[in-house]
Amino acid sequence: MLAGRPSAAKQSVDSLLWLMTPTPAEGTLPGPATSYMSVDPWFVDTNILVYAYDDDSPRKRAMARQLLLEKAEQIVLSTQVLGEFYVTVTRKLARPLDALRAVEAVDALCTFTVRPLGAELVRSAVRRSRSAPLSYWDALIVESAIDAGATVLLTEDLQHGQTFGHLRVVNPFRDDARPQ
Repeated sequence: MLAGRPSAAKQSVDSLLWLMTPTPAEGTLPGPATSYMSVDPWFVDTNILVYAYDDDSPRKRAMARQLLLEKAEQIVLSTQVLGEFYVTVTRKLARPLDALRAVEAVDALCTFTVRPLGAELVRSAVRRSRSAPLSYWDALIVESAIDAGATVLLTEDLQHGQTFGHLRVVNPFRDDARPQ
């Protein structure tokens, strides 16, 4: 499923390293370094990507950046996530990114695996939002992750530990939540 991705992932990591120049006060993740063994796709929600660029949340910023770099080969995004990311970092942050830096960030994120949205995903999300206590947009994220074959959905918008079939929701900012 992820065949041919090493060069794209390497390019993405290089681009993200350039765009994510650490600040001296940023620090690193608390605790010992963790080595991830899984090769399953991990779907990343918009909020995790936004924190990687949010200067007002240094702890979450450092954690999001480290996670993106460590899991580069496994990360899956959707076109929905990329669009939400652009709108959020240019309009909703206390200190928004300028348009050029936001476009460069989207270009870098596009080197991860990006799944398009189609009519069937939209229909599935509508059905899920009617049968589960999820907004349509959260249901679309869940359906996109399932469609991508992801086993982990990284987000802070859904309940940590919640499952949807083989998909497990992980809030990576919880102290007890470092996914394996």
